[in-house]
Amino acid sequence: MELIGAGIAVLTGLGAGIGIGMATSKAAEAIARQPEAAGAINKTLLLGCALAEATAIYGFVVALLLIIMK
Repeated sequence: MELIGAGIAVLTGLGAGIGIGMATSKAAEAIARQPEAAGAINKTLLLGCALAEATAIYGFVVALLLIIMK
C-alpha cells in the first residue's frame, strides 16, 4: 500500500511540469506582446517556476520517505 502512495506522490511532478510549461508559454506570449516589460515578466516567471518545482520536489521526497520507511 505504501508503494501505491509513493507512486501517487511522484505524480506531483506531472502537475508541476504542466504548470511550468503553461506559465512559460504565457510568459513568452506576454513578452511578444509587450517587449518592454520583459524584465518584470521574467522575474515573475522564475519565481512561479521555482515554487512549482518545489512542489514537485516535495512530492518526490514524500515518495522516497514512504519507500524508505516501509
